[in-house]
Amino acid sequence: MSVHHNSGTTGGVVDEGKHMNRTAAIVGAGIGGLATAVGLRRIGWEVTVLERWPKINPEGTALGMRPDAQAALAQLGLREELLRRTVPYRQAVIRTPQGERIADLPLERIERRGGAPVLMLSRISLMNMLVDALGDTAIKTGTKITDPEALRGQYDLVVGADGLRSTVREAYFGATVRPRYSGIVAWRGVARFNPPSYGETWGAGQVLGITPQEPGSTNWYAAVATPEGHRETLDELRARFAGWHDPIPRLLAEADEEAVLRHEIYDLSPRLKSFIVGNVALVGDAAHAMTPSLGQGACQALLDAAALTTCLDTAGDVRSALRAYDAQRRRPAQRVVAMSRQMTRLAGHHWEGPRNSLMRLLPA
Repeated sequence: MSVHHNSGTTGGVVDEGKHMNRTAAIVGAGIGGLATAVGLRRIGWEVTVLERWPKINPEGTALGMRPDAQAALAQLGLREELLRRTVPYRQAVIRTPQGERIADLPLERIERRGGAPVLMLSRISLMNMLVDALGDTAIKTGTKITDPEALRGQYDLVVGADGLRSTVREAYFGATVRPRYSGIVAWRGVARFNPPSYGETWGAGQVLGITPQEPGSTNWYAAVATPEGHRETLDELRARFAGWHDPIPRLLAEADEEAVLRHEIYDLSPRLKSFIVGNVALVGDAAHAMTPSLGQGACQALLDAAALTTCLDTAGDVRSALRAYDAQRRRPAQRVVAMSRQMTRLAGHHWEGPRNSLMRLLPA
């Protein structure tokens, strides 16, 4: 088999169950891969997570867990841990660079419809929760998959959770579906002070947001229209937002360059016609990478994991389960991809006046 691994980690106790003899290889130890491993482990599958990096070293700032993603984590047995690590996000405003209100972010509507507020935590906390929950599930780090086909004969199920540039996706679904640059670079960091309010500020071709992250911590992010491959410095970012309302200049002035994250943002195009082939399934960014404008990437990966677990637990065989998973998740996830890209374009539009007038007409 064309895989190479350096290490593995185990611990915990396997629950007896009807799937005890079923085996799964999960390629990628991000949120989608780890959550899928937790779910399958809980229903009795033997799971091996194959991660190409030498160790799992989570990074990232705040994630917003919507009510459906909270339900997915509850299905994985992580509800209490989630509540312990999070803070509710209930009110936030979209403003102009001068500080004038444009509209409210739809947090109250999300809570009203979902029955729970959005809960904020760091990506590091979520990753650590999932790793801790795996028990003695094997995580083989430093494992580079060069031939995914070699896995199919050894495991009942292969899950591609290997992100935007998925090796599994290319091997089984072809190279026509590829990363598409959004035109946006995202900057992320953690503030050292509590702001007077939360929300987003929309300018011409750029957005800056401030949210809670977890108890005692504040997250900020900036999305700026940038040519692909252009390397902008933090000082140049500060210059972009000079003159914007408080506390934005202070927040960027105090940002630690070593701790700030910068990523070019991509989604997938064209959309996949299926998330499955044979006994192979895709989850998370490998299936539906999206821009972060709706804050839904992690939520959708968790929904994938929960749905795949449920389908495998209730269907009579793996292929029937995967067909049910595809029917349940593909179209909803792809709708979120499309809506997220539309929001990226709207928020970063250079025609501020018409855009802001449109946002003021939207229902609360």
